[in-house]
Amino acid sequence: MEKLTLEEGTFAVKFARTVIESYLTGEDTILVDFPEKFNEPRGVFVSLHTYPEHNLRGCIGIPEPVMPLIDALKEASISAAVNDPRFPAVNLDELDEIVIEVSILTIPKLVEVEDPAEYLEKIKIGRDGLVIECETCRGLLLPQVPVEFDWDVAQYLSNLCLKAGLPPNTWLERKVNIYSFQAQVFEEVMPNSQVVEKIMYGSC
Repeated sequence: MEKLTLEEGTFAVKFARTVIESYLTGEDTILVDFPEKFNEPRGVFVSLHTYPEHNLRGCIGIPEPVMPLIDALKEASISAAVNDPRFPAVNLDELDEIVIEVSILTIPKLVEVEDPAEYLEKIKIGRDGLVIECETCRGLLLPQVPVEFDWDVAQYLSNLCLKAGLPPNTWLERKVNIYSFQAQVFEEVMPNSQVVEKIMYGSC
């Protein structure tokens, strides 16, 4: 999967902001010209953070490449702003105090192990985002999360279980499927300002 350039990543972040602004004002975003890569099906997450505290304000995504990136980005942007059940809906006045982050995901791949202890060697902090599946439970954490919280791999896996509504040691004790993915992460430096790429989180 070809990486996005910084210019394309900047477009993604600015498009996410435009989509949110349009939705909150009751308008639709009509876009006729965008980079060709945005026609490709890709997974994407949109994260909103308060500025300057950098507290999470909303985060919703579409992990699997089930639709063109431009459509997935539009859907995830609106959902992050108004449909994250952990937070009240963002209002228009707040947008001047919110930093937007867009994560473009690779396709999740099963981490194959014979012994759960092998996860500790196969998973790398700062590179791998993770998805866990156990019966009807499913949870996902982006690769930047363990970096921000300074987790080691065991803590990362325990918090992944909690995200799925499972006991923290489920990854050690029960049959689970764990998938890893990487992400290109683009984020505004300040609200509605320059966009930078967090290249330490792997590549597409």
